[in-house]
Amino acid sequence: MSDAPKHTNALIHEKSPYLLQHAHNPVNWLPWGEVAFEKARTEDKPILLSSGYSTCHWCHVMEHESFENEEIAAVMNEGFVCIKLDREERPDIDLTYMTYVQAASGHGGWPMNVFLTPELKPFYGGTYYPPVTNNRIGWKDLLGEISKIWKEDRAGVMERARNSIDKLQAHLESEHSSAGEAELTPVLDKAYSDLSGSFDYHEGGFSSSPKFPRPTVLNLLFRLHKHYAKSDESQSSWALEMALRTLRAMANGGLRDHLGGGFHRYSVDGYWHVPHYEKMLYDQGQLLHAYAEGYQLSGSEFHAQIARQIIDYVKRDLTHPDGGFYSAEDADSFATAESEHKTEGAFYVWKAAEIDEILGAREGSIFRYAYGARKDGNARPESDPQGELKGLNTLFRAFTAKKTAEYFKLTPEEVDAILKTGRERLLEARNKRPRPHLDDKVITAWNGLMIAGLAKAGAVLGEASALTLAERAAQFLHDKLCREPGKGLLRSWRDGEAKIGAFAIDYACLIHGLIELHQATLNVRWLQWAEALQGELDAQFGDKEHGGYFSTHTDKPDSIMRIKEDYDGVEPSPNSLAAVNLARLAALTANDSYHEQAKKLLKLFHQSLINSASSVPVMVMGLDLEQRGKQQIVLAGDSNSAEFKSLLRVVQEHFLPYAVVLHADGGAAQKYHAKHNEAITGMKPVNGSAAAYVCEGQTCQAPVTTADALKKLLNV
Repeated sequence: MSDAPKHTNALIHEKSPYLLQHAHNPVNWLPWGEVAFEKARTEDKPILLSSGYSTCHWCHVMEHESFENEEIAAVMNEGFVCIKLDREERPDIDLTYMTYVQAASGHGGWPMNVFLTPELKPFYGGTYYPPVTNNRIGWKDLLGEISKIWKEDRAGVMERARNSIDKLQAHLESEHSSAGEAELTPVLDKAYSDLSGSFDYHEGGFSSSPKFPRPTVLNLLFRLHKHYAKSDESQSSWALEMALRTLRAMANGGLRDHLGGGFHRYSVDGYWHVPHYEKMLYDQGQLLHAYAEGYQLSGSEFHAQIARQIIDYVKRDLTHPDGGFYSAEDADSFATAESEHKTEGAFYVWKAAEIDEILGAREGSIFRYAYGARKDGNARPESDPQGELKGLNTLFRAFTAKKTAEYFKLTPEEVDAILKTGRERLLEARNKRPRPHLDDKVITAWNGLMIAGLAKAGAVLGEASALTLAERAAQFLHDKLCREPGKGLLRSWRDGEAKIGAFAIDYACLIHGLIELHQATLNVRWLQWAEALQGELDAQFGDKEHGGYFSTHTDKPDSIMRIKEDYDGVEPSPNSLAAVNLARLAALTANDSYHEQAKKLLKLFHQSLINSASSVPVMVMGLDLEQRGKQQIVLAGDSNSAEFKSLLRVVQEHFLPYAVVLHADGGAAQKYHAKHNEAITGMKPVNGSAAAYVCEGQTCQAPVTTADALKKLLNV
């Protein structure tokens, strides 16, 4: 592996894995903060802000090509105050300047490199730059051009920087300057039309290439299936089929790690075959949620199996001993202990000869047939522009056990046994390879998404171990990611330290996770904490006048723009998820103030809902839930009794997107729920047996005590 570093800069004192990766660059990197700002002012230099994250492939490429280059580093040190930012630690700063870069250039991504005035206003920015190139400006030449402009046209630079931010802020404010009503049915019709129009009939998903798993879109399609069930059977069936076909295609493709479980970041091709090999916690949590709902609606054991494999992967490879979840595993790794440089996918890919050597010629050929591994490698040239995968194979399910059995004249059961043994032996061999870098930060928002996925899957599949994982993670956040237990939420934790205040997305995701955890366990403490965090979110990020939430703190001195996000990308936006959370809190607590907040937020973003529903799938679900989420299922009795568990299984096994579950336990939980809903006080077991009360608005049905009777009431 590589020789010891020659340099050390100020990043050596940081906790962020990404910043520490750059601590031995010859660039005089500084962390984001007043020390760097003052240096820029004192030395009259522009700031070069470079933002990325520790498992970012192109961040590694640019570091190796430019930031480790002594000559280029000297140019950077001479002309600029250089700041490295971990976008996962400071999503607020990254969002601010990414918004500028996208507006100025029409695209974004990481690494993001932006040039700022000492007053932190951007005047030029982009993403990855090669050191030197004939096709576009290289990094070295760009540095020279920026230095020249800074020296020769300072007044122009400062004026353009001020104007660009002023115009961008005005544009952002105009997007949500007026409140209006978004009618539910037209919004759902628009979402269905957009998604069905962009659906890939052959491969699943909603783009050509690259293909990203957007689990929130699949969650929305499940609700569209429910919406159209009574009015349009064809659209209802197709909404479900688009989602289930995509879940199957992703799981059968190379996007999924067929040996170790879990999913890679995205597919670089249109076939879900060759992935970008990094694994992110937020993908695991959201995909787990989607596969659990897919299982509820399809009853397919395949979806349940994929969900369990995600849980196993996260438990084994992404869990801190005390319960929190790590952030990510890198795409790049050393192929062998003797390798000088990391390459993408090295940990995951196979030569055909390796498979045959480990499994034997006969079993190896059967395994390779089923998993599409070829002697000359299985990456298409367009999927491997760097040539790193030549002669190598990414495993994917090319043929079913039945087709494989027909080809080799075996039974499907014999093939299944061979494939199972093959996966186990290859995983054992793979575990001896140098592992990819683990980003062991514990990020609050991503943990919230993982808690939600575990709670949903644990409830749906009846997996108590998943619920234990979720509760341990929630307790970890409660104890270690708050300024005091349960109060003053923080963004991230690593190596015993957490100091950055949480952002709106952290609050929204954790509240989401806690609500799901309460629904899965009926432990009222998680609902109580969710309500407390909602109060903190309102106080720190809420716009009391217009509604909605700013993504950055309202009192941050280094935030040059105030942004209210609504686009649901790799993570749901804080405003979209807040709409869902508020609607669910309203149903769980009968507190009308949550309804009012949700309605005000949805009115603020009505144009996004009307014009681009498929871009805000979580907000569409929030609108849907706010207008239709009126069903309360109150389970009365001892939660340990067989009768109670039977009733709860009915609720958790079936897809009931507009229902919430409350526990009338005769104690603390019942008293808490009754604060705003006195009717719950009188809900008790019937003749000593656990009972279910199904309520819509202010009307409740007579209690039932059997699973069959409850199914009839719920029409499932």
